[in-house]
Amino acid sequence: MKKIINPWEGLDGYMCFGCAPNNPLGLHMEFFEDGDDIVAFWKPQGTYQGWLRTLHGGIQTTLMDELAGWVVLRKLQTSGVTSRLDAKFMKSISTDEPQLMIRGRMIDRKRNAIFIETEIYNSANELCTRAEMVYFITPQERAMEEFGFCGCKTEDEISINKKKS
Repeated sequence: MKKIINPWEGLDGYMCFGCAPNNPLGLHMEFFEDGDDIVAFWKPQGTYQGWLRTLHGGIQTTLMDELAGWVVLRKLQTSGVTSRLDAKFMKSISTDEPQLMIRGRMIDRKRNAIFIETEIYNSANELCTRAEMVYFITPQERAMEEFGFCGCKTEDEISINKKKS
C-alpha cells in the first residue's frame, strides 16, 4: 500500500471537512493506493455519533464520498463532483471501534460520468456500509486552470522524482 500525498496540504484557506489535517472539526482522512483501490483508515469518535455510541449515517456517507473523490483524483488525475450517492447500511458501526477501513474503486466510466463503489469495514473486517456513486469529472485542463495542478502522487513517486533531480 502506498500513501497518497495530499496536494492541498499547506494551501491557504484549505479546510475540507473530509481531508484537511488542520480543520478542527474535520475527519482528517488520509489515503493510500492499494492496486485498483483507494483505502483510508479512520478512528470514529463520540462527537460523530447519531444514536448512542453509534456512528452517524451522514458521517459514514461523508467518509465514502470523500474517498470516492480521492479515487477520481488519484486514478484519473483530475477533480470531480458527486452526482449521486446510494448508500446501504448493513451493520451499525460503534463509535468505540478502534479503526474503520474505507475502501473504494472505479467500476465503470461513461464519458464524464465515473461509477464508483465504496465500502466501510469495522475492525473485525465486517462489511458495514456500501455505497454506489456517480461522479462527474472535470476535464484535466479545466482542473489545472482552477487549482493550478491536476491529480496527486504517492510518497514513492515523490521519492523517485527527488532521486532523479
